[in-house]
Amino acid sequence: MIAHSVEDPLYYLHNFRQVLRWVEHRYADILDPHEQDFLRVFSGLAQPTQALLVRMVMRKGELFRGDRLEYAEIGDTDAALQPLLTLGWVCPRPVLGLEQLFALLRRDELLTCFADHLAHPRATKTQLLATLLPLDLPGRPLSAWFAQAPVQILQWRLQPLCDRLRLLFFGNLYQDWSEFVLADLGVLRYEQVNFSADSRALRQRDEVDLAMALHACAERLEQGEAPSTLLQALERVDSTNPWLARRRARLLFAIGQRCERLGQWDLALSVYDGLDHPEARIRQVRVLERSEQWQRAQALASHMAQTVANPLESQALARMLPRLARKLGGPPRRRPSPAAQTLIELELPVEMAERGVEEAVRLHLAHADGEVHYVENTLFNSLFGLLCWEAIFAPLPGAFFHPYQAAPQDLHDSDFLTRRAALFETCLGRLDDGSYRQAIRECFAAKHGLQSPFVFWQVLNEVLLEQALACIPAEHLKRCFQRLLQDIRNNRAGMPDLVQFWPGQGRYRMIEVKGPGDRLQDNQLRWLDFCREHGMPVAVCHVRWCEVAP
Repeated sequence: MIAHSVEDPLYYLHNFRQVLRWVEHRYADILDPHEQDFLRVFSGLAQPTQALLVRMVMRKGELFRGDRLEYAEIGDTDAALQPLLTLGWVCPRPVLGLEQLFALLRRDELLTCFADHLAHPRATKTQLLATLLPLDLPGRPLSAWFAQAPVQILQWRLQPLCDRLRLLFFGNLYQDWSEFVLADLGVLRYEQVNFSADSRALRQRDEVDLAMALHACAERLEQGEAPSTLLQALERVDSTNPWLARRRARLLFAIGQRCERLGQWDLALSVYDGLDHPEARIRQVRVLERSEQWQRAQALASHMAQTVANPLESQALARMLPRLARKLGGPPRRRPSPAAQTLIELELPVEMAERGVEEAVRLHLAHADGEVHYVENTLFNSLFGLLCWEAIFAPLPGAFFHPYQAAPQDLHDSDFLTRRAALFETCLGRLDDGSYRQAIRECFAAKHGLQSPFVFWQVLNEVLLEQALACIPAEHLKRCFQRLLQDIRNNRAGMPDLVQFWPGQGRYRMIEVKGPGDRLQDNQLRWLDFCREHGMPVAVCHVRWCEVAP
């Protein structure tokens, strides 16, 4: 798919046309008659009318002031609008509620419209609205609110249809038309993947409807709707489609968390029970704890200890089980002592605090010894992304289905690794035969700037890359990359803040920085334990600020 330069004033129309062609070509078998009719009729509209339609699609909301729809490249807005009115795609006299009216009209217009309700002539829009809301005025067209209104209000009526088309193209509704603008500007560039016939997230018409229903439930959750009513709605939204199942599980987990915040313990337990989410079992124990069901909590935690699913569960259980034993009056169980850490204690001038604690430590250590970089989670993720680019962007069925995709759709699925096992084995095998350095360099040059779920181009430069390749042993890289693949969602974060290189000696160390009162987070502790277990040099630096004598 070719992006069009934003120097062309109709770039947005060209991009929209390409989306429609893409959707029509790949999803013709699941488009409903209304969508098929839209595609057919749109293609026959004059260019100015098409452009005006797309402008409304790309704007926020469905209600527009007529005087805000003036675009030089469209020309006569009234002429361009007429076919849309005739088709019924735009309504010229929409019914407006009071708050909608206030969102559309300017203060001076509202003061004229509601002159009889003014407490004082300098009332703000907020004050005037507060005066009118208790009157519970029914909705009506603009002319009934304000007969002398100097503007026309129009309503674009096909936004739900266009949202479905956007869903089919992007495979989600969090990406919008701005993706094209960023691509046109060269801000975002994407890997070009060969799309197979199976590269579709949605394969049946009912799956499109289910995807839209999931999105609607997520919006209702954000707006504060009661979890019980959302759960009732989700009972009708179920599918064997992996793409939909993942989204439904994430939404259910979010609803469970909302139930916890509301103290709806039984409802939260029912949501988490059997939920395919890596934190669902942990949350069940926490709910039982918080609702003081100590025996049930201990029984579940003890069962989990026999079948630990991931390091996150192991870490949580190490805290939960001793705490539950105390609650039940049993003999005290000591929590495992934290592993010994290599510590760096620093006192730095308080003036350096304004730089941030990580940058202050970086500057101090760089002056003292070795090359130091602030990398946090970026370095090892980037090296992994470069070495395994071929495996990550493999055109497997259902992984990629549109040209603006920065990551495979199944990146966080439990079978992400198994589906690509042979490819990852080949990539990681380069760490064994010594060819990894050249492979990473070649990928860095060939793919520079392309979107990736792992590579941080804004941090990774040639100096940092070469120092890392020279100083970090292949065995350490392999251990880290294997850990990433075990749980990408959780293990791609929590890595130490700084990396220090001694290129002349071919060695390095990682440093986690903590300022006064700061403590190690759980994911950081898991990474520190991992590094110590595998002999990777890591230290924790505690910083205190001190006043420097004049």
